[in-house]
Formats: sequence, structure tokens, C-alpha cells
Amino acid sequence: MGRCRTGRCRTAWGRRAGAWRRSPAVAVRVGAAAVVLGATAAMVPAQAAAVGEAAGTPSPYAFADGAQSVEGARSTGDAAPLKPGGTYRSSLPSSGKVSYRLDLDAASNAYVSVTAVPSPDSTVSVIDGVKVTVQDAEGNTCSVDTASFGAARSPHPIAAWGRRETGRPLCRKAGAYFVSVERADPDGEGSSPDAWDLELVAMTEPGEAKTGATSAPEAWNSATPQPLQGEPERRKGGAGFSGATPVDQGVWRDDIRPGQTLFYEVPVDWGQQVSVTAELGSSDSGGTGYTSDALDLDLYNPARGRVADVGVGYDGDQKSGSLPPLPPVDHANRYAATAQVGALRFAGSYYLVAHLSEAVADTFGNGPFVMTLRVRTSGEPRSGPEYAGESVPKGVFDVSDEDREAAAEGVAAGDDTAMRALAVGGIGTGSALLVGLGVWTVMARRRPTT
Repeated sequence: MGRCRTGRCRTAWGRRAGAWRRSPAVAVRVGAAAVVLGATAAMVPAQAAAVGEAAGTPSPYAFADGAQSVEGARSTGDAAPLKPGGTYRSSLPSSGKVSYRLDLDAASNAYVSVTAVPSPDSTVSVIDGVKVTVQDAEGNTCSVDTASFGAARSPHPIAAWGRRETGRPLCRKAGAYFVSVERADPDGEGSSPDAWDLELVAMTEPGEAKTGATSAPEAWNSATPQPLQGEPERRKGGAGFSGATPVDQGVWRDDIRPGQTLFYEVPVDWGQQVSVTAELGSSDSGGTGYTSDALDLDLYNPARGRVADVGVGYDGDQKSGSLPPLPPVDHANRYAATAQVGALRFAGSYYLVAHLSEAVADTFGNGPFVMTLRVRTSGEPRSGPEYAGESVPKGVFDVSDEDREAAAEGVAAGDDTAMRALAVGGIGTGSALLVGLGVWTVMARRRPTT
């Protein structure tokens, strides 16, 4: 069984993304093949998303299964607690702040990520988005982060993070801390007054057992890496952070529709650099025009803090764009002056989030469009810092052999062997259902009559 990370706990027959279920009666008769029965109730996330695509509707954001509902408070005095290791679901009104509470010790760094999910029917301005602020009980600001939708003005899941870092002069005492969430530009031109859904995750990172570097590394290979070459392999993206599809170094292909957002995770160990190039294939619709930032690709760290992004404009011909050169993952990066370097502060699963603007459909139709991700992880993994304790959730800031295996196979760590075989074999949903029904029939015929 794999480790349990926030929103990523798996059992042999269940996944916290809420996509897999098993009926005991079915399982007794047909064993591993039973997982393909029950149509969408038994599909892996990629297959369930394909059903939605066939109907022409992009899959919605998949919240973590089992996320606890929590209401944001207008006053910090009424703020509900967020426990490290927990995943929560809440909502954000169009105006004003909502607040949550963290009760922290004086030794651990704490991180809270807030994913804002506007309705696909809502509208947003260029600078609209979500703003996350962390303050201590005395009103000192520990961190501020804002994520916006950008020039495409296409509503989709975006995430910002808050931080309490014990290595900073302020915010190092034990006690209550408050996470405030608000819209970045609720009154901006084109922004609709809809409430947004929120997914919040909280986690802690222990301090170092021995005093380490207190400044960011100065020397690293900042040359623009060449995109990885090779024949693309199909790897269907997930519909949320908790259901992100594992990938490793390679060339990965998927179909994406206007308005859709796809999630992948790639293990990046201490000392490794990650580089990604995103490509959008040419349109077969015959339409002409131009969509600014049609394909948006974001890289998030294991705490779901944004690292870097690239927007790819589209005129109907094939286009590509690459993330900027990024330094190797290093604990000392947190002391860098730039947020981009500072976000590369720990090893673990980094998330690639690709969104195709809904505006693409206006000129080039509903697609789907071929998207290719060229993912490179360079550098030999090395040992990380000696922590004085365990992270919460355990193992979230390291890379295990299970993680590497999952990335190679495209099936999350801890998932059932039969599902791994199904994913690696590339059996389609329809074929899998037929196989499962065939096994059901054979087993039923073998049962003795009474």
C-alpha cells in the first residue's frame, strides 16, 4: 500500500478522487475483471472524462473524495480550523473575505493551498482570480499570493498558496494563524458575481535537524533546455489535483476540448530540474482567427504553490510554448528573492495543469485538439535535508520508488494491480466493459444450480 498524501490516499479498490468503486457481490464472482463493470461507476478518472467528452461537455473539476465541508467565516473570530493533512471543500462569495484558522507549533513550516473553481458558465476579467493571505494572531502578514486567469479570460480551476515559515523574522511563534481568501478583481470588467467553489489543503513541513544553508544557491544551469524528442504516448489527464495522472520523463499526448482543464503529476527529486514544453496541434475546422493564451500550462509544487506558467496563443496552426528555465529542487531555494525559485523548495510530486480556453471554440470549434507535453527531468537525484520530524501528510515532500513506478505506468501509487494492467494495456472503456461482462457470463455459467 502506498503512502497517504493529502487528497491522494488510495486503497486497493478505491481512490480518493472518488472514481473507482467495487461491488462486493460482483467482486466475489469475477475478481479483478469486476472493476470494469458498472459503467462510469467503475471507470478510472481518464475513462470517465472520456465519456463527458463524447457528449461534448468538458469534465468538471474533481474534488477530493472525502473532503470535509467547511464554511469560511467573515470574521477571524469565527474562523473554522484547518488541520494539517486535511482536505476541505468550501465556497467563496463574489465580494469580501472568508477566513479559516490554523493552530501551529513553533517548529514546523505550514502551507495552505486554495483552489478556486468558478462555474464554467461564469465570466471573469483578465486580473480576476483568487488571493490568499496568511496572518498571525497579532495581524502580522506572513504571506500573500494571488493567482489570476490571464488574457484568455477563461474560467477554470486556479490555485494560490499561503505560507507560515519559521525561518522568517515574523510569524514564527506557536499559536493561531488565519488564512483569508478573497477574489482578486470581483468588480472587474466582465466578472460575474457568482460564488466559486473552493478546495483547500493544509500540510506541514518539519524544520531541519541541523542548521542548513540560509541563502539560495547562486549557480545552476539556466540554459534553455531542448524539448524532449520521441514518439508521443497517450496518457489521459485527470480532472483535479487529487486525481492527477502520474507521468515521468517522456512525451505525452492527450485530447483537450475548449474550457477543459487536465491535471498531471511528475515526481521531481532533490537536485533535479524539470522542464516542460506544451504543444497544441493544428485545427481541422478551417476556422481563422487568433486566441491569446489559448493553452495555459501551469506548474505547481507539491504544496500546490504555483511555480511557473506559459501561455500558448493559437491561430489554427500548430503552436508550442515552454516553461522558463527552472533551477534544481533545493531546500535552500526558499531563501531566494524571486517567488518562482522559492517555490522549488522541496521534492515530491509536481503538478502540470493544462487549460484550453473556451474562446478557442468560437473560431475553431469544439475539437478535441491534440495536446502534447514534452516533460524532462534532468540531474541525478540526491539526498534531501535531514528533517527533525515527519511532514503531515507523511512523505509529501519526497519521492519514493512507488512514485516513480506510478509515473512510469500512469497509474497512481497504491492502485489495484488489475487497474494497472488495464491502464498499461490501453484497453478502451467499451472493450473493458465487454471483457468484464464476458467474465461475468462465464463465471455465472459455472455456478452450480440448486
